[in-house]
Amino acid sequence: MNSSGRTFFIVGAGISGLTLALALAKFGANVTVLERNPAVSELGAGLQISPNARRILDSLGLEDAIAANSLEPTGIDLYPARARRPLVTLELGAIMRTRFGAPYAVMHRADLADALYKACRRFANIDILFGVRSWDTVTSANGVTITLEDASGQTRSLRGDALIGADGVHSKTRTTLLDGPPATWRGRVAWRTLLPFDALAGHIALDRVSVLFAPNYHAVCYPLPHRQQVNVALFATASNRDELPDHGAPHLPRRLPARLEAIRAAAAGQSWTPWPLYTVDSPAWHRENIGLIGDAAHAMLPFQAQGAAMGIEDAAVLAPLLIEEPNAEAAFAKFDALRRLRVERVARISRSNGKIFHLPWPLSTARNLVISAQGPRGHLKRLAWLYGHDAQP
Repeated sequence: MNSSGRTFFIVGAGISGLTLALALAKFGANVTVLERNPAVSELGAGLQISPNARRILDSLGLEDAIAANSLEPTGIDLYPARARRPLVTLELGAIMRTRFGAPYAVMHRADLADALYKACRRFANIDILFGVRSWDTVTSANGVTITLEDASGQTRSLRGDALIGADGVHSKTRTTLLDGPPATWRGRVAWRTLLPFDALAGHIALDRVSVLFAPNYHAVCYPLPHRQQVNVALFATASNRDELPDHGAPHLPRRLPARLEAIRAAAAGQSWTPWPLYTVDSPAWHRENIGLIGDAAHAMLPFQAQGAAMGIEDAAVLAPLLIEEPNAEAAFAKFDALRRLRVERVARISRSNGKIFHLPWPLSTARNLVISAQGPRGHLKRLAWLYGHDAQP
């Protein structure tokens, strides 16, 4: 399969954009990535790479880089509020490889972005322009023309076959070029910090992910042994996004379950970064030669840990379509038909999980009984449609 000299522009050098650039370059396409930041800069912290995403990344040559910079946890410990031991440990590790053909890993977002960037640099047909000050585009039947001001202040004019917005939840591509809706704030905030690896020893298992439930908030801990750090994300409600400080500490009750208290103690003096949670429900993912992928098209709540995975799947599906279909508009239309129902299903589950995780007593008791009844392998059957999905049939 060959691109026949096709040229594509990607807005955004995040995980979705770089994955798409790499996938297109492997077909021989010429790719230019436009990024406003001066370097690869992934905000946030930990992310989970489930088998449906890992198979794609491995096929793009990232298997060794991910293995060297991630943890393959043996399981996920689920702790109800004030429980001394896990309600259940959801099995991961070897059984994920056996059932779904790829590992389940956790890693820092910046490490994955760096691995993708280094992979892209090995391709002469990928050009990443950092520090782009502004850009605009004009479409025609023959493609798109991009006019941009680069980091030096020079104006450039470039022509190609299509533009793909991978520019995140507040996408200019979506809101300006496609007249799409702004992102919707969901009244939740993720407070993120990185703690020294040994600071939580004895409080959580350092070979597993830990999820700590409490009324109206929950915490997720990803051990990152290669960094000697533990990524902690605490998800809580927030009354006003505009009042969130740039840094600080989340407001928590004075009395906390023991493990959450250990996290608060370990984080004393540390800076927490608040991350307001938005979703995107865009009726149109494309128009003519302009399309969207990842959070720009369908940002979702993070309570199934699939936001990055959906963007990676998007890239794997869209890249061959842009090469095989007669024109970009046909490729984008087929992409929408192939992806929308799956993405919407994942988004619904993510919303539902957010409510379930934060249930108050006595509703939390019913939740715990259901989780316990499903056992350590119940998720393997319940989420087989998600983890076993092959975006590259």
